[in-house]
Amino acid sequence: MPTPSNEALDVTVIEEFRAREGKVGGPFEGRDLLLLTTTAPVSGIPRTTVLGYVRRPSGSLTVIGSGPGTPNQPGWYHDLLAHPVVGVEIGTQNYQALAVPDQGPHGRELLDHAVSAAPGADGYAAAAVRVPLVVVLERADPEVWEGRPHEIRTFADKMTEVHTWLRGQLRQVKAETDAHFAARTAHQGPGEPPAPGLGLQIRQRCLAFCQALEFHHTSEDDHLFPGIVRYHPDLGDVFDRLRDEHRTVARIQGELAALLAGIGIADPERFRTELDAMSEELSAHLDYEDETIVPLLADVPWPPAPPAGAGAGATQ
Repeated sequence: MPTPSNEALDVTVIEEFRAREGKVGGPFEGRDLLLLTTTAPVSGIPRTTVLGYVRRPSGSLTVIGSGPGTPNQPGWYHDLLAHPVVGVEIGTQNYQALAVPDQGPHGRELLDHAVSAAPGADGYAAAAVRVPLVVVLERADPEVWEGRPHEIRTFADKMTEVHTWLRGQLRQVKAETDAHFAARTAHQGPGEPPAPGLGLQIRQRCLAFCQALEFHHTSEDDHLFPGIVRYHPDLGDVFDRLRDEHRTVARIQGELAALLAGIGIADPERFRTELDAMSEELSAHLDYEDETIVPLLADVPWPPAPPAGAGAGATQ
């Protein structure tokens, strides 16, 4: 599935991929390839890797996190554990995706599907020293809401899209939490409980949610709110309240991350109660922004117009 981890080869393939709109010749001709851009945990430096993929009926993509005969996890896998939102280039498309490792039975099914769909992948899987890691890439910048295309024309549309995605991630965390505890309840006998990857999936989704929410709030506090208050000084108290809420939400994010870190040993009833309380508080904050901020942005175009004088002839 992955291409050989040769840095010079990767650079050459990446250049050809981008120059030929996703097509690559030589030994990779005819293969389904994508470019995955991850973020290094410590340095924050982006890393782009060439990977083979299999497209699922749902539209998500599956990649395999192992090299033939190598006992170590690839660097890009460590990157996405720290920063779950990654960049994906496939053909002429370029978008953000949520990277969710799947180490449970469903992940094994995805691996089997990838092996059957990719010629030569069976030899790759057999050569791996350890069990290959299955990673599912789900679009994190959805262009469709509830099955209907939605055009983003205003800042209000964009903020509503962000809020919709954040609410969807909260629902996914709850659904996967229920699945995790159901698997624990159904487990009989000694050994590890089934679906060990569910805890990791929940962690990834929670981490992506928290990072996206932090970026969203930082953008509001540093750029959006000061710009709006110049035109609506009467809303100063509203923005002060929102900034206070952002600090409260930051605390909840930390508590949520700590809660999910202990899901493997948590009491299901207590865990669900705490998760529901945190989710309700976060949802209430998003509701308040929908009521107070979104209407003010209905006439602000998206993407923002360039500043006056920023045209082609203004760069001297």
